[in-house]
Amino acid sequence: MKFIGIIPARYASSRFPGKALFVIEGKTMIQRVYEQAKKSTILDDVYVATDDISIENHVKKFGGKAIMTTSNIACGTDRCHDAFLVINEGKAFNPDDVIINIQGDEPLINPEQINLVASCFKSDEVKIATLVKKLDNIDDLLSPNVMKVVCDHQNRAMYFSRSPIPYFRGLDKQQWVKKHTYFQHIGIYAYRASVLKELRNMPQSELEKAESLEQLRWLQNGYSIYVEQTSYPSHSVDVLGDVDKIVKQLKES
Repeated sequence: MKFIGIIPARYASSRFPGKALFVIEGKTMIQRVYEQAKKSTILDDVYVATDDISIENHVKKFGGKAIMTTSNIACGTDRCHDAFLVINEGKAFNPDDVIINIQGDEPLINPEQINLVASCFKSDEVKIATLVKKLDNIDDLLSPNVMKVVCDHQNRAMYFSRSPIPYFRGLDKQQWVKKHTYFQHIGIYAYRASVLKELRNMPQSELEKAESLEQLRWLQNGYSIYVEQTSYPSHSVDVLGDVDKIVKQLKES
């Protein structure tokens, strides 16, 4: 069984076009993500999956590996699948190989998070895994840009949402984080190769379209998503203003 890291990086981000090539303190965002991923002690290899020739050329220029995929792909998971087909071309297919989808807009991703999500696959029953982190900030809880998740007692996700879940009826919202342990979804996914093919062939679900969260497609089709808890925060760059937070973190580290 191999662990392969794939970093989806499309150019046409609606809120921040070309962000993969945006320079942060001397290095592009995609180079920072790639270099952090390479620090993982579990990954056998790391690739960038992109639909843009300038991103491909840039990755190869700094010594990374890049795979070109088509532009009409709905989500990062689908791009990972198409890239994996290229990577695995001519090789024996191992359904138990694990592909780890590393977000291309998290330049500070901690390599330990990659190792942690990979550790879920010690159990044969795990086909899809992701990470969560305790959320105790009311602003983050109420923000639609911070994904929330509720889990069952077997560490499986029950639902993901941009809204706070659960909703406490009759209780002031400022008290919610004191009443309940909320979890933020950390957007790293891992899948066995056999399941990744199945996910690629699924049409988008109504829940996925409503919340713009691809993992709801899998849940709605009966797939279990196992979660592991991390203590490391997520620092994604969704808009240009988020870059200042990354620069601050880099200077403090």
